Amino acid sequence: MFGSKTAGVLAIVALAIGVVAAQDAAPGFRTFISDLTPPGIDNGLRDKDAPRPPRPYPTDVSSRDGMPYLRGSIAVKFRAGTAPAAQRIMIDRVGASAMDAPSFADFNIVTIDDTADPEAAAAALAQQPDVEYAQARYIMHPMFVPNDPLYVQQWNFPAIDMERAWDLNPGATSSIVVAVIDSGVAYRNMVLRRNVPSWRGGTGTAVFTFPALGVIDIPFAAAPDLGSPDRFVAPRDFIWNDTDPVDMDGHGTHVTGTIGQLTNNSVGVAGMAFNVRIMPVKVIDSLWDDILGSPFQGTDDVVARGVRYAVDNGAKVLNMSIGRSGPPSPLLQEVLIYATQHGAFVSIAAGNDFEQGNPTEWPAAYANSIQGVVAVGAIGRDRLRAYYSTTGSYLELAAPGGNQRSGGTSGGIFQQTYDLGFVETYAFGPARYTAPRFDVFAYLPFQGTSMAAPHVSGLAALLMQQGITSPAAVEAAMEKFATDLGPAGRDDQYGFGLINPRAALRGLGLAQ
Repeated sequence: MFGSKTAGVLAIVALAIGVVAAQDAAPGFRTFISDLTPPGIDNGLRDKDAPRPPRPYPTDVSSRDGMPYLRGSIAVKFRAGTAPAAQRIMIDRVGASAMDAPSFADFNIVTIDDTADPEAAAAALAQQPDVEYAQARYIMHPMFVPNDPLYVQQWNFPAIDMERAWDLNPGATSSIVVAVIDSGVAYRNMVLRRNVPSWRGGTGTAVFTFPALGVIDIPFAAAPDLGSPDRFVAPRDFIWNDTDPVDMDGHGTHVTGTIGQLTNNSVGVAGMAFNVRIMPVKVIDSLWDDILGSPFQGTDDVVARGVRYAVDNGAKVLNMSIGRSGPPSPLLQEVLIYATQHGAFVSIAAGNDFEQGNPTEWPAAYANSIQGVVAVGAIGRDRLRAYYSTTGSYLELAAPGGNQRSGGTSGGIFQQTYDLGFVETYAFGPARYTAPRFDVFAYLPFQGTSMAAPHVSGLAALLMQQGITSPAAVEAAMEKFATDLGPAGRDDQYGFGLINPRAALRGLGLAQ
């Protein structure tokens, strides 16, 4: 879960009205014209930039039409053995016109009238005896001593005694696959040609019309400090329905860096499990995805499909630095159970809305009822809960997430991601709006529970490489050997405490 660089940026990002209409969602609807572009440009350390603040869940606008869910459809799961004719009768009662079975899902998407209330329709359908659950399609949001020369900026690793942990386990191995279920990853070089129409965006009285850019070529490049193409396995994009989950925001790339940035290579910064392989799974749409006409948004059902895909394709650790407030989601609960039953550990950002009323955040709130799924809160350099970090009975562990209020400019979590000046060209209104570039990088500080969760994913990869293969056992090891913070014992601010990788690796006697 993350945010724009300034409040002004957030105001413009928060709403995109009249963005390109969704086109045919069949594979191939987006065409990259070249696989060959120059290497990514590395603009180096940006340690004078204030940490990118965590993006709170929008309270006014969450989807393209301003509602927290998609109109015109709901998700439903029928009980096993329900006859198709009986299913048809039940969906007819809520005015359904069609029903589809998406890939990597054990539920259906039911089409209803655009003017109907999806929550009311789902509630009515859920009352039918042969329906396990039905829900609206709620929108999810992205949630922030090696020889690497910029490692000195990474206070977060000494804070969890990572240097001595690396003495025991230097970065895991390529036998472990970590899925980054997020906004995509900067993992390959290519050029996208796209016709960019005009669009309106903003909030309140600050709504602008951004001019059409016409047909443009948009360059993408692999993040220089993330590794070669063979490090990335089974990439999948559920926003564009293809196999090119390129990042159009920078969030997923930053998260991936904390998990597995190349380390001890005399370049840039370090990552926790720097030898693992990465599975980029894109389930979150950025503003540029919307402007360019992506056919899907990051709804609960899209996220659930991404989770199932990652598990079915061999990921043993899943990082979900995403979430939302609002009602619970049975389909997300079910897919998290599916993940752990199939041997995958899941780390979820707990949320960034403490100062917005501290609402319950999903899917993080399922963590305390599913062994092998962990909700992660954030601390700053002072080892205190970050001001934004959501609290609650479901919070189980804490990890460094950054806190600019106590750490200043250096209080964020540094990783390589896009130089946002080349991405957020809409940030200062139409006059300075230009085509984006996704081939220029910098080492930037972000903050948020999005940045805390990948620390737990990295530790999970190390433990799995040590031989702890059960997701429940991975969670138990982390919680048993965590450093207690706050009141004695488990509490709602820090859970069982701050992760302690060395203690967890040594504590089970697997490496001395």
